Amino acid sequence: MESLGSQSLASGTAKRMAHFYVPIGVVRRGFFPGEANGTIPKGNLGNIARSLDKQDPHFKACPLDQLTPTMAPLAELKDKVNLITGMDRTFQQGTDVHAQCASCYLSSAPPYTIKGTAWPLDRTLDHLVADHVGQKTPFATLEFSCNSHRDNKESIYFDNISWYGTGHLAPSIRDPRKMYRRLFSTREIKRHRDVTDLVLEDARSMKRDLAYHDGQKFAEYFESIRAIEKQMDRLEAMKGELAKVSFDEPPEAYLPRGEYIRLMGDLMVVALQSGLTNVATFMVGPERWDTPYLFDGLFDKPMSHHGMSHNQTKMINQLLKVDRFHMEQYAYLLRKMDQVLEADGSTLLDNTLFTYGSGLGDGSTHQYNDLPIIMAGGGKQVKTGQHLNLPEGTPLANLWLTQARMMGVTMERFADSTGEINAIRA
Repeated sequence: MESLGSQSLASGTAKRMAHFYVPIGVVRRGFFPGEANGTIPKGNLGNIARSLDKQDPHFKACPLDQLTPTMAPLAELKDKVNLITGMDRTFQQGTDVHAQCASCYLSSAPPYTIKGTAWPLDRTLDHLVADHVGQKTPFATLEFSCNSHRDNKESIYFDNISWYGTGHLAPSIRDPRKMYRRLFSTREIKRHRDVTDLVLEDARSMKRDLAYHDGQKFAEYFESIRAIEKQMDRLEAMKGELAKVSFDEPPEAYLPRGEYIRLMGDLMVVALQSGLTNVATFMVGPERWDTPYLFDGLFDKPMSHHGMSHNQTKMINQLLKVDRFHMEQYAYLLRKMDQVLEADGSTLLDNTLFTYGSGLGDGSTHQYNDLPIIMAGGGKQVKTGQHLNLPEGTPLANLWLTQARMMGVTMERFADSTGEINAIRA
């Protein structure tokens, strides 16, 4: 390390963890290898206990050479990710499918083991890990949500994946400006002044004392902050103009969806890069809400992801576009993290376990088994570039146990785990 200046930009080679959650599952034939010609489900079949496609019960690990259409945006980064298939969560009968798949995704508590709640919801993985790695960061965890709508049709269980414990929500921030102020503002700063300008005033004087390499990193960091500010201003101006027009849908439905997700993602990357937190959750959208989105020009009018998922036979092509759109946003964040250099020459992605996943294996059938999971990053402690097709019935909690231990947490078991996924470890 050339100077102490680089420590002010990032928390050295601290271990980080982030989760990128996609609602309503995926279209199986677009995401899962070997299912391109699978049967398209005819409408909503309700929750089922097992996959419609029988899996080989034996564990398989093979190179991730060929990417499915939905995973294609990861092509240039396929050597830094693992596709993990075959993992299940157990559904607790008597409560809503979508509420459980979101709120219980990172807790994986066995059914009927948590008293006083309709869902098997316990303290989630992010907070258990933050208990260990979040003691010295300004924020133990940060919760990001890309649900900008105010049509609160459903309860909090459909719109949050991070929980301090049973019934105790870790509220997510949905507004980029609010998240920006939470990260960079202080009570002493007058609201009418530009936060970035204040920070830059100190940065300019500090930069003179930095070595050349650290000075370059310093400049890149603050340029990214400035870019975030400009993007927020642009989207806020657009939202103000849209509010003046009469729509059937709320104005938020017409905002550029990808830009909104990437803006929130940029804020998450900066927070991890700067050491403001080591643990983050990122929810792309809510479960089951009929909230319409334009999806950046994919369609000629705002569409409801949930509504389309219940008509997969007729909407298969549109749903495949939405799945790929979500993967493009995940790939964008992977590339961004892979470009952030740490003090020891590694990248932010090398030092982050960054997982893409959903609480449903298929949005039409509402199945809780064979969940779509991609795990990226992890550097030298993770063996990447693999497709791990785990034995049918492998608990999702096995992955959470593996990740917790990789983050340095001493844990004998997590929820209903039966052991680690050893094939991930380098």
